[in-house]
Amino acid sequence: MKGNFAVLGLQWGDEGKGKIVNFLSDRANAACRFQGGHNAGHTLIIDGKKIVLHLLPSSICHENALSLIGKGVVISCDALFEEIKQIEPVAKNILEKLKISPACSLIQPYHILVDQLKEKSNSFNTIGTTLRGIGPTYEDKVARRAIRIIDTLSEKKLSEKLEENISYYDFWLEKYFGHSKLDFQAIKDENLKNGERLKPMLADVSAEIRKLNSENKRVLFEGAQGALLDVDQGTYPYVTSSNCSPAGIASGAGIGPHDIDYILGVVKAYVTRVGEGPLPTEIDDAIGKKIAIEGGEVGATTGRPRRCGWFDAVSVKRVIDSNSVSALCLTKMDVLDFLDEIKICVDYKFTDDAEIFSECMDLDTAQPEYISCKGWKQSIKGINKIEELPRETIDFYKKIEELCGISVDVISTAPDDAGTIMLNKSI
Repeated sequence: MKGNFAVLGLQWGDEGKGKIVNFLSDRANAACRFQGGHNAGHTLIIDGKKIVLHLLPSSICHENALSLIGKGVVISCDALFEEIKQIEPVAKNILEKLKISPACSLIQPYHILVDQLKEKSNSFNTIGTTLRGIGPTYEDKVARRAIRIIDTLSEKKLSEKLEENISYYDFWLEKYFGHSKLDFQAIKDENLKNGERLKPMLADVSAEIRKLNSENKRVLFEGAQGALLDVDQGTYPYVTSSNCSPAGIASGAGIGPHDIDYILGVVKAYVTRVGEGPLPTEIDDAIGKKIAIEGGEVGATTGRPRRCGWFDAVSVKRVIDSNSVSALCLTKMDVLDFLDEIKICVDYKFTDDAEIFSECMDLDTAQPEYISCKGWKQSIKGINKIEELPRETIDFYKKIEELCGISVDVISTAPDDAGTIMLNKSI
């Protein structure tokens, strides 16, 4: 299979995308992040060592692949520089491989402050954000007042934009929260310093992608979060602030929709969610707790425990249909080894009988209807050949294929690359 491809989560994030992107990176000449910020966490196992990336594309550990950060990403300079420092021992020549769009918006101290104050305030609804200033930065982007990297390269331009922004935020912070005024000079100086550090890494990312494609080279587009957290397609308002479904790739990376030839949707063999919001198939009993323990279900970015539920074929099918997903990657199959029975949600019933709730992904009143599959009751951890899987495991993934209407091309049975079954060798 030739051409660009994408790896994106189709649930509420934490599907194991990092491992799959890292595994497939040697099939591409570059990987590109196109949305989100350091509120994402992709866990990789490199030579037996656990590495958690938040902003850097997972290709950063591959010597011969470029790592691109597109204009749809919002950047915390503190987080980026710290991540580069931490990853340097295992990733060679980072500054030569990393290319960042100067159109990226920068997270400012006042974004983090507002995020934290809003979540703690009784005057605002809390949605369980990561408190890293992601949402307020996207708000500024939409309001056309964001500080972008390119602004930090001109003291005059930066001063003009910061004066307007700090005046706005001083009013907001004082009137709503009784907070003291911001330090304009300190924020300005920090931005100018960050601009100088970022300058060697800046590039026209969309032009880089076009150049690679003109040389018959492939780009892998790496999603953060999951499609059900997409601000337009997810379970609003319990969503992130960007388009993390496949539909967001074009604008966030600066390419055309037809420039993506294959979309691999990553899903767990069950489902998890961090933070607030509906989870119709949530398992609120000992089985759910056991799945969480076996799966190590703790957020890679926040350390918050993940809620666990049965595989939801209804929501996954909706994402597949609205995003032209090519195939599925099924992860964490081995976590279900202990179960006698495994459930799959095949339909919703709404207590108020409102079909339009599906379009809005308003799932608060959704009552799941299940079918049951027989468990395999043996360890499949680390298996990397399809013929070694128990019959019941094959029946389970085949049922998911039937319900979702597309093939399962990849199965993951362990957190490292060795525990991967490639059913489609042409990816």
